Parts: sequence; structure tokens; C-alpha cells
Amino acid sequence: NVITRTSHPSSSSSTSSSTTSSSSLMAGADVSDLLYQEQEKLIVQRGELERTFVTDTKPLEPTVIKVRGTGKAGGFGKSSSGGGSRGKSSNVSSKAEGKAHAKVLRKEGVMRINNVLSPETADGVREYLYELRRRSEKEVGEGTIQPIQRFANVLLKHNRCDLTIPLGRDDVVTEALEEVLVKSPLGATISSIFGDGAILHEFSCLMSDPSSQRQVIHPDTPYVQGKGPALYTCFIALQDVTLDMGPTVWLPRTHTKESHEAFKDANPSAAGEDSPKDRLIKTQPAVLGLLSKGDCGIFDSRTLHCGSANGSDVSRALFYFSFKDPEVGYTGNPASIRQELGGANVGLGDLVKDLTLFGKGKGSPLIDKLGSLMR
Repeated sequence: NVITRTSHPSSSSSTSSSTTSSSSLMAGADVSDLLYQEQEKLIVQRGELERTFVTDTKPLEPTVIKVRGTGKAGGFGKSSSGGGSRGKSSNVSSKAEGKAHAKVLRKEGVMRINNVLSPETADGVREYLYELRRRSEKEVGEGTIQPIQRFANVLLKHNRCDLTIPLGRDDVVTEALEEVLVKSPLGATISSIFGDGAILHEFSCLMSDPSSQRQVIHPDTPYVQGKGPALYTCFIALQDVTLDMGPTVWLPRTHTKESHEAFKDANPSAAGEDSPKDRLIKTQPAVLGLLSKGDCGIFDSRTLHCGSANGSDVSRALFYFSFKDPEVGYTGNPASIRQELGGANVGLGDLVKDLTLFGKGKGSPLIDKLGSLMR
């Protein structure tokens, strides 16, 4: 903070001290900005290099599963091409479908589930979030709030932002969550792995504007020996994601000890051969998040991935949230979530119960309480 001395506002020593301190802060900020710009240049260069490494690619496709159960949502031997059982579904069939998806997710580290949001809801959420971004940028620019109160940190900030979302303020968000966690298999999939005690850890929207650069490949959380997954993150497309819009790139089956050990070793061999890290990126098949509006890519946070460059003239928005294993403390990365929402430790089971009440027109006391906390 700038030093001020109210007891002697006109004294030359006070003015000198204040000016010196202010100048030092400004100089420090300039140096920090320069360092960040240099770091970004290196990241962009590395990202472009990795783009040439990743040649074995294909779209992330929905997994075909067999759901056994009774009722309209499951039926006997109903085939599901990764699509959600939208509308009314029995608790038994929902759990069966979630269990089937969870089995694939544990093995692959990433999978696709289609139609978790209706196109109409996706359009409404997208419109709401871009207006929220406009208001948030205005508030930050006017100095009425701090950037961290509206935006989380994101790799390569230029033309890209991570907009944290309030819960309980606007029905469009609650309606979207009801579709995603109650009417689609996502809630049951996460519950099948972490249980109903899973904690809402992130709640945000990644926006990648035209000319945003490709990120470097990275995991969101580290592999920890003897521990299972810390988080599962759901990326939901709010518009069709085409190749030129910069889809997410995932390297399936890299949520393992072996992959993380190789990824951390960036040293080429004495003979000049590729480092284990580069060799992993070059040889591991990749999948692209070419999602249709309302489709979801769900992944283990340890799975290697990156956002690619947006060369289109359309901003790409991914509504996303993650749930944390209730047994895990700090995950290794700051969470992209409003501080007041993250501090509430909202459990998946409690949230699903509240959303179910909301869907029946019986109110949503938990979400209403959370809304009262939002700043």
C-alpha cells in the first residue's frame, strides 16, 4: 500500500516517502508485467511446438454403453451412445447408467456424454454468462471489486478468461444445473465414484475469444502415489465447438503414475533423443473436444490436456464445474469458484436433492441460502 502520514500531510518527508513508495510499487508492477509477458511468450512457443507433436488425433466420441434396468429411461438392454437420459428417469436406471459411465471414466481418464443440456438452456446460459462477463469487467475496471472476486487465474490470459459464476442469484443457472445433475447421468456418474458427499469444488466458465493462443499440455492436479482421483471436471459446450474454435485436447489414459513420471522428465537423453515428456506427447493418441451444444466432456483432473488456439471469429464458452473427493484436502491448484460458494462446502447429494425440489416447483432452500451469500 502507498504510505500516507495524516499527522503531517504537508511535510516534505511524508511527501517524499509516499512518492518513493508509490514509485517503487509502480516499478515493481512493471517488472512483474514484463516477467509475465516473457513467461507467456515461452508458453506460447512451447504450445506451438507441442501442436506439431500431437498428430494422432480424433474427435472425443460418446461411449456406447448398455444400461439394464426398468422404466422408460433404462429399459432392458437399452443402448446409450453417451447420451443423457433426459426427462423423467427412475433412480435405479440413473444409478446404473452412472455406474457404467464411471467404469469407462476410471479407465480412460476422459469421456463424453451428450445432451446434458438442452440447446435452449445452453443458449440461455451462454447469453447470461457473456452479460455477466460484461458487467464483471466493468466492475473491475471501475475498481468497485477485485478481479479475483469475478475471475479465476487461467493459463494464457490474452483473449481468454475464467469467469466464476454465482449460484442462487439467477434461475437460468439453477435450471441448467438441474438438467445436468438430475436429468442427465452426470450427477450419478460422479456419485458412483466419489459418493453423494462429493464437494462442489469449481463453478465457472472458460471463455476463449478469437486469436487466443494454444496452451501447453498440463494436468490440473498431480498424481499422488497411493491416492485416487482428486477431482472430476465437466466441460459443457454452450455452442457447437468446431476445429477452428480451439477445442480442448485430451490425452486419454495419462492420469497414471507412469504418464506423470514421464511428463515431469523434460531432459533429453545424452544422445540427443527426445525427453520422456516429449516422447509421451508425441506417441500418446489424443482426442479433441469437438462437442455439440449441450454435450459434455468429463475428465479426471490428472489427465493431460490443453486448450487449443481459437482461429475462428466466434468466442468459445465452456460452462464447467468440478466435484472433489470429500477425503481430499488441498488439490494442488486454486479452485475456480466464488469464494463464498467454495467456502460453503456444498455436497453433491444435498445439491441434487435441492435441484430435485426445484424441478418439482417446491423451491430450493439450499440454493436460495447460497444466493444470499453471493457478493
